[in-house]
This record gives sequence, C-alpha cells and structure tokens, in this order.
Amino acid sequence: MVVAGVAIAGLALGACGGGTGAGSAGGSTGGSGEEVKTIKLVAAEYSKDNTKKFWDAFAATYKQKTGYTLDVQVVSWDNIDQQSSTMIQNNQAPDILNLNAYASYAKDGLLYDSDAVLPAAVKSDILDTFVKYGTYDGKFYGFPDLSSARAFFYNKTLFKQAGINEPPKTWAELEADAKKLAALGNGTVGYALPLGPEESQGEFSMWLFNNGGTWKDGDKWTINSAKNVETLSFLKKLTDEKVTQNNPARTNRADAFDLFKSGKAGMVIGFSPLAAALDADKKVDYGVAPFPTNDGSESKTFGVTDYLMAFKKPGNEKAVKAFYDLYYQPDQVNTFIKAEGFLPVTKSGVEAFKGETSLKVYLDTLPNAQLTPTDDPTWDKVKLAVQQNLGGGLTGSPQATLDGLQKTAENGG
Repeated sequence: MVVAGVAIAGLALGACGGGTGAGSAGGSTGGSGEEVKTIKLVAAEYSKDNTKKFWDAFAATYKQKTGYTLDVQVVSWDNIDQQSSTMIQNNQAPDILNLNAYASYAKDGLLYDSDAVLPAAVKSDILDTFVKYGTYDGKFYGFPDLSSARAFFYNKTLFKQAGINEPPKTWAELEADAKKLAALGNGTVGYALPLGPEESQGEFSMWLFNNGGTWKDGDKWTINSAKNVETLSFLKKLTDEKVTQNNPARTNRADAFDLFKSGKAGMVIGFSPLAAALDADKKVDYGVAPFPTNDGSESKTFGVTDYLMAFKKPGNEKAVKAFYDLYYQPDQVNTFIKAEGFLPVTKSGVEAFKGETSLKVYLDTLPNAQLTPTDDPTWDKVKLAVQQNLGGGLTGSPQATLDGLQKTAENGG
C-alpha cells in the first residue's frame, strides 16, 4: 500500500470531521434543461502525490469514453468546507462535490438521489453499510469515494516485557494488560487514550460500539444511554488508574499515535495509514487485532467514508450519471483507493483487496462497520459539541457530560 503522509490528514481529518452544512444554500433544484457537455468536480486533496494526478487522468478517460468534459478543482481539506459552502451559497455549486458531509444538502433538496444518477449495478456493488449511512429520508444521496476502518494496535515488545501473550479480547483483559504495561515504568503508557478536541467522537465510537451502544437508535438520540455512560465511566476508570497517558481529555489522536510510534504506548486504536507510518519508521514491532469488546462478543469497527455527492443543475443529469458509471469501475475506484492508502467501498473492492494481507483485519470487519450518524443533518453540530466536551467526562461526571450532549442533540445541535 502506498500511503502519502498527507493522507492521514485527508480522510483522517476529513471524513471523520464534518462540513459546515448547507445553511441557506442556493443552487438549482432541477435537472431539466438543455444537456450540458461540461461538468465540474470539486475534490478534496488526500495527498499531494496522488489526488490531482488521479483526477486529471480520470478526466481524460471520462472525455475519451463519454465525450463529456470534466473540469477538476482539487482543494485542501483545510479549505474545502469554506470554499464549497461559499460556492453553494452563491448559486455556483459544482456538479460533483467530494466532501465528508452530505445530509444538510440533501435536506435542502439540492442533491440527486441514486435513482436519478447512480447505475443500478453500481448501487448494488456498494457495501451495504455505506448505503445505509449515505441514505437520508429514505433516499441514497451520499455516494462513498473511499473508506477507512479502525483496529487495535499493540506493541509486541512491550507485551512480551510485561508477560502478556496475546492481545486482549475483553475490556477486563485490556484493563489488566494496561496495568501490567504501566508497571514497566520508564514512562510506559498502558493505553493511549485520545479524548481531546480533534476527533474524540472517533475514539469514543470504537468503545461505545463494542459495548453495544449507539449514537442514535432510529430517530432517537441515545448519547446518554446506560451503555454509553458505562463506556465513558470505564474510560474514566482507566484514566484514574493512571494506565493512560497524562490528561487524555486534552490528547488528540495524532499525539496518541506519536506515543505509540515512539514505543512508549502499549495499546492504541489505529488505522491503515498508521500501520504504513510504523512500517516506514521500522522502530516498533507491532500487531493489529480486532478491538476488544466489553463482553467478549464479536468485535465491531468504526468506519469512515467521504462522499461524492451530485448537485441538481439544469441539463447535467446524463453527464453526472456517466461520471459515476466510470468512477465505480474497479480499475478506477480501486486504483484511487490504493494510491491514497485507504480501504474499498464496494463488494468487488473487498474481493480485489483480499491479497493485501496487512489489510485483513480491516477488510474482515469493514462490511459490518458502524459509522457516526452522518445521515442526520444535525450531526455536524453534535459532533463539534462532542469534540469540545466529551473529555470532561474523564475529570467530571460521565453521566452529566453525556446528558449535556444528549440535550444538544435533541435541541438540533
């Protein structure tokens, strides 16, 4: 797998983050009109080396095969939320937008659904979990471009020093192992816990999913459910027992990764770009396993995807449909995903990637991955509140912290 360093900042910050929402977005709401021959793609930059190169080559193939022209604009993840929101508010939406949030635009009636622009064979090939989270109000709008999934990383050298023979399968085993690791001294951290403002919703998702918890159940927010309170209380217990690093409430994921890469942390939640960085450094002898569950049941993973959404504009429907028909051809979508160092979004892609033995733990769990509720237009605001406040449950009351977040969600963000 070729993974550019910027890719970690791409999907990692991009897909796990959220857009600013449509707000009072303008834009045409009809697909009728004289057929257009040129459409515009605004795409997020996952890496300097691969993103523009892929889309430029794609545009050439698209022109050759369909006769349509694709105008490509690649934008940094740092700026794409603001730039795309401005375009849409100024009634200058692109035809295709690559972003990490779609539901607010779907709510405002600005997007084509799959019935209009996605070939039936393509929709049936997309992994069911991504269809589920790409569906708003019963219709599929959020078409995935690539994905990532989380797994459990452990330092084999530290495990051996601590007398631990295999990765934990339950939370009780994880806690016991973390104590053994911390007892090694010399600054060794049992479990690197990032509940800081960068991406605490991602870390917490892995834990709550593996305790049978959810962010939402149907239309009902479940942030302060008994299961989730139990989960945050367990993380507070790890913190109080000093088997984590100092001040996990202020620790971001990049900091936790750095601890693990330096050989100081025994365990951390990671993903394939972290593995690539570890392989490049050649400093840590590590293993990757499914994340432990509270009761030892089958492990679940937190999945992430970004979207290629299509805006309704007069006369663009055929050209947009041709775009998706080409993008989801295995020689296109899988080429892009491999170059950027991420995971597939189609059933045929999972089969195609099976030869990548380093990805086995992710591919095994990806079809059943659970995502944050990106299909809810208020999720972006809820996510921001989680990032800012969840860590407070480690020093204060887990119940009160989750009650406050529940209230935020029920009030629409």
